[in-house]
Amino acid sequence: MKTKAAVLRELALPTPYAESRPIQIEELTLVPPGPMDVLVKVVGAGLCHSDLSVINGAIARGLPVVLGHEGAGEVVEVGSAITDLKVGDHVAFQFAGNCGRCKPCQAGRPQLCETFMAARAHGGLMSGGVHFRDADDQPVKHMVGVACFSQYTVVHRGSVVVIDDSLPLTDAALFGCAVMTGVGAVVNTSQVKPGESVAIFGLGGVGLCGVMGAKVSGAQTIVAVDLEEAKLKKALQLGATHAFNAKDPDLVEKVKELTSGGVDHAVELAGAIPAMEAAYAVTCRGGKVVTAGLSGTGKSFSVPHGDLVLGEKHVCGSYMGSCVPMRDIPRFIDLYQSGALPVNELIDGFVTLDELNEGFDRLHNGTALRQVLMPHGLPEGVSSVSARIAEGVPAARSADV
Repeated sequence: MKTKAAVLRELALPTPYAESRPIQIEELTLVPPGPMDVLVKVVGAGLCHSDLSVINGAIARGLPVVLGHEGAGEVVEVGSAITDLKVGDHVAFQFAGNCGRCKPCQAGRPQLCETFMAARAHGGLMSGGVHFRDADDQPVKHMVGVACFSQYTVVHRGSVVVIDDSLPLTDAALFGCAVMTGVGAVVNTSQVKPGESVAIFGLGGVGLCGVMGAKVSGAQTIVAVDLEEAKLKKALQLGATHAFNAKDPDLVEKVKELTSGGVDHAVELAGAIPAMEAAYAVTCRGGKVVTAGLSGTGKSFSVPHGDLVLGEKHVCGSYMGSCVPMRDIPRFIDLYQSGALPVNELIDGFVTLDELNEGFDRLHNGTALRQVLMPHGLPEGVSSVSARIAEGVPAARSADV
């Protein structure tokens, strides 16, 4: 079958992307699913900083590649060996698929699946091969086995989770990355307990999910840190108790004073070494520093060894929020439906395939939290983010579609 998809063929083209056009919309041929694969009609896909990091070259990926890793859609065709999915099921993608059989999967850590990591390195699926072909019949890789900046995509069974079909798929799109990574880093990796103090560094879509996760966990003090005042204001609306600008030269001292010596948990979600250094500095003795940010290939963070030992601090990474997707996506959706995780508040509005370059300009400039791609076009009466900005109209949210 044919599908229109967002293809990246060159890395690190200059901004603004509206002019350099790194993302090209191409009609590709999609090879049918194999026995353990699923064909999905993509309904919504979030524009995430991880996609931007591929576009700007900060994270290495093989080219050409169909972008997109955070999304949701409807099952159109099921591989012959799959018995627990059916046509019409609503699913959320997860960007770290799992096989269920390798050592990490057997240990209950499917986000570290070795089979998936091997397939990701080659831009294919865990079942083998690449399903996108261009006009010259050349393969086009799948971004992290998902490639959801496409009208249709083929993924391995281990890359989707069945979700409640009453949830708008444009909202569901965010659960596969922003929610799992941000909420999971707080709830699963850091294991914040009621009454504790938390500092969240970086308030993009993932970071604001971290703020919501801290509130759900019952943290007493939730400190939000970012460079942008608008994001600090948003964090306060979503549950942060205090907000500090990362440019404040007295940031560390102020947070320590507020929390009587430092926070119990510092969660770095900015993907920046200065943020990681500040997170470590504001953590109390015996506290935990968690990072789920990706600062780019080759970047490193230095730990003062003596302070690490004498302070008995914990420093650890968090990949996909240490989530077990089949467990965590449904429970996070339950929290959303109860009002405890207002994920829809992160959505700035919607874009079409042709507007992706402009959308990533907004993400690069820090003027958007989560724009949602609707690859089949916008419903009647709904304007895109670009159109609304031009008209001076507030952005549409999920309740409008």
